Amino acid sequence: MIDLTVNGDRRSAGIPAHYTLLETLRYALGMTGSKQGCDKGDCGACTVLLDGEPVLSCITPAWEAEGRSVTTVEGIASPGELHALQDAFEITGGAQCGFCTPGVLMSAYALLESNRSPTRDEIRDALSGNLCRCTGYTKIYEAVEIAAVRMSDSRLARDCGERESSPSRESSPSRESAASRESSPSRESAASRESSPSQRVPASDAPAQPNPVPPGHDAPVIPGEKVTEE
Repeated sequence: MIDLTVNGDRRSAGIPAHYTLLETLRYALGMTGSKQGCDKGDCGACTVLLDGEPVLSCITPAWEAEGRSVTTVEGIASPGELHALQDAFEITGGAQCGFCTPGVLMSAYALLESNRSPTRDEIRDALSGNLCRCTGYTKIYEAVEIAAVRMSDSRLARDCGERESSPSRESSPSRESAASRESSPSRESAASRESSPSQRVPASDAPAQPNPVPPGHDAPVIPGEKVTEE
């Protein structure tokens, strides 16, 4: 019997002593997402993560995974939603026959978990152990770049949302009470002014007087009426 933690779930199975991790996943646990290609560690189609690091499960003894976390391609998507990598592969056509795709996804997933903005050379290096006979690799590299941007934007939006939802220090009780104490005199004075009887200055019946003419200036001429030419 072997006890494994696969995609966060505890799994147990009875296997022959010579089984590899890939054989345990596919034939004992029924998880066929990881592919059995060359069976000698050359093609990378069997890539899974062991404690977050990509390994070739076709040459990894099953017992080496006991007490460690195994992540397969079945575990990267959310319920009802593709992972950003899977969606980007669909957009660019990075998956054609699809046989190598699970291993490529797992290598790319490990890369983006440790490097949010990889360069094209870093992507190429991370996927150097995954062989593909269909795509020529360009569409795969483009898909990883698209997924990197989306994952970075998603993390940024999540961080901004957490900051906005956290309680502001300015609204703490101590500051609110201080503000209320500081504003209380002004509020009282305003209330007293509002409650006191209003005093209006009585209007004067005296005619308005023109402004005085400064010394050395002539008094302005005010026309009696406006003349309109016909």
